[in-house]
Amino acid sequence: MVKGYTVGEAAEMVGLTAHTLRWYEQEGLVEPVERDSAGRRRYCDDDIGWLRLLIRLRTTGMPVREMRRYAEMVRAGDSSLNDRLQLFLEHRERVLARIAELQQDLTMLDLKISVYGEMARAHQQAAV
Repeated sequence: MVKGYTVGEAAEMVGLTAHTLRWYEQEGLVEPVERDSAGRRRYCDDDIGWLRLLIRLRTTGMPVREMRRYAEMVRAGDSSLNDRLQLFLEHRERVLARIAELQQDLTMLDLKISVYGEMARAHQQAAV
């Protein structure tokens, strides 16, 4: 009998749906998962780690086509190390640009919070 996590258990562990895990496999983002004698998927700890990496890449805005390309490069072995490095360097630059945008957004929110806080205090004092 094959040990490991069911699709439902794996989905819960990584915060995705079982449907999404199956889709990841169908799209080539995940290598075909080992199956038990009844044909049910059984995820191992390495599969869970890989899924968590894919989730981080997706969360940071990496398009699925690049994630698929990355998965293909990993499967190709060490001959793709430079390409993987380049992919991550380019993605890192996009993440840093997004962080800078978010920092500007946060600065604007902080300004509005400050202005409205002062206005609310002034309004309360005028009412007294």
